[in-house]
Amino acid sequence: MDSSTVQKILKEIENVATESHGQHVGKVTAVGDGVVAIDGLSKAVMSEVLVFEEGKGKKLADAMESQGELLGLVLNLEEDGVRAAILGGTERVYEGMTVKSTGKILEVPSGDELLGRVVNALGEPIDGKGPFKNPTMMPVEREAKGVIQRKSVTVPLQTGIKAIDALIPIGRGQRELIIGDRGTGKTTVAIDAILNQKNEPAATRPICIYVAIGQKESKTARITQQLRDAGALEYSIIVNAPASAPAALQYLAPFTGVAIGEYFMDAGKDVLIVYDDLSKQAVAYREISLLLRRPPGREAYPGDIFYLHSRLLERAARLSDDAGGGSITALPIIETQEGDVSGYIPTNVISITDGQMFLITDLFNKGIRPAIDVGISVSRVGSAAQSKAMKGVAGGIKLELAQFRELEAFMQFASDLDKETADRIESGRRMVEVLKQKNGQPISVEKQVAAIYAGNLKFFLDVPVNMVTTVEKAFIEFLDSNFSSTLENIKKSGQLSDDSKKELGEAMTNFRSAHSEYFSLAK
Repeated sequence: MDSSTVQKILKEIENVATESHGQHVGKVTAVGDGVVAIDGLSKAVMSEVLVFEEGKGKKLADAMESQGELLGLVLNLEEDGVRAAILGGTERVYEGMTVKSTGKILEVPSGDELLGRVVNALGEPIDGKGPFKNPTMMPVEREAKGVIQRKSVTVPLQTGIKAIDALIPIGRGQRELIIGDRGTGKTTVAIDAILNQKNEPAATRPICIYVAIGQKESKTARITQQLRDAGALEYSIIVNAPASAPAALQYLAPFTGVAIGEYFMDAGKDVLIVYDDLSKQAVAYREISLLLRRPPGREAYPGDIFYLHSRLLERAARLSDDAGGGSITALPIIETQEGDVSGYIPTNVISITDGQMFLITDLFNKGIRPAIDVGISVSRVGSAAQSKAMKGVAGGIKLELAQFRELEAFMQFASDLDKETADRIESGRRMVEVLKQKNGQPISVEKQVAAIYAGNLKFFLDVPVNMVTTVEKAFIEFLDSNFSSTLENIKKSGQLSDDSKKELGEAMTNFRSAHSEYFSLAK
């Protein structure tokens, strides 16, 4: 036997020995609470997918399509092995179980066939409508687009909510935080924004993705039905990682959502994604990290908790024309405790996003819906994307409302007020009423402009405060019936021309004549 043959045989023996010593195969040494310690897998990489026993010899795509396959995700690389999160039921994993690395990073399916569907945190359909036939696999972890591939936010994303579109406008490609205590209407604001996209032309309508993290399944089912009833589910995708799901899936769900969205962004389309909510994702990640024996930091969160949310939200962008021109607009939701925005997670996400909407319990309890405090809410880039018509009518409202809040607080201690102050307070009260809006009833931008324009001209000053919402609704219906061409001109041009102002003035006069009963009531 010549030396080359001997060398070849020795190499094969070495390969077999290496394989058995755990470069590609390992064994479970400990398991508990969704995290598993594995001996071996010396060539595993971070975020690599592992297949537990049943997955031997199968491709990753096959493993992910099979409901019976159990996957793991490498999250810790250690000297003598790895630690991984179990992407499924912990009860199926036991000590001594064989684990095989796939050599692939976790991917989830995306594509047009996901529209109208409900999927779990691995992108698997859970709505009973059958598997996807030919999806495109997208990496869950992907580096955000660089500055050169982006362009300025200049196109508005209309939410259909007057208080937002007028005062805290959002542009396509922006990240706008929705923050507030439990039960202040945060999810409602996000869902109304999704519903309003039905008012957009089909060609430019954003694909909407709602990611439910740690929510009750009944709440997600209700939202799904609401979108279906409104005809909004056809352009929406729901990613559901309920409170009953393992922490690993709650941690993964937002990344799955944005990975699905990136398929559409790469295709040049606009995407609106809602993360409801990132507080629960942070708690799930803290749970996983502590189980992985990572050192705890502030409030027991791991040191990389900021990186968790920053690398997620940085993937929202508006791409340049050379990069396809698509966009992802992110609306992350954060729940505060007793209005404390100085907590660790709220301050982190505030510093990552391009603005925030604060929803206040006091306003909510007063019946002001949406309960947005316009004094401390801000949009850092949206005004650049606001239509000229809206910018023209909304310019002074924020200052007027801020002054009204101050005067309202002062009024509690003042026995008598001068006429100017009293008029400001009366005007402010009516503007607050104009900006009120019922849940699930988004309003198109041209109707918003008309209502706010009328409010600026003190059109509602003769109407009792408790009747302003009713009168405003009647006025919009009157415009729809008799001045539809004016509304259409505002919508098409995006501007409030002198002719449109003249026609709106005529409409106000005609409406006042036709409905004098509203204006003859005492203040």
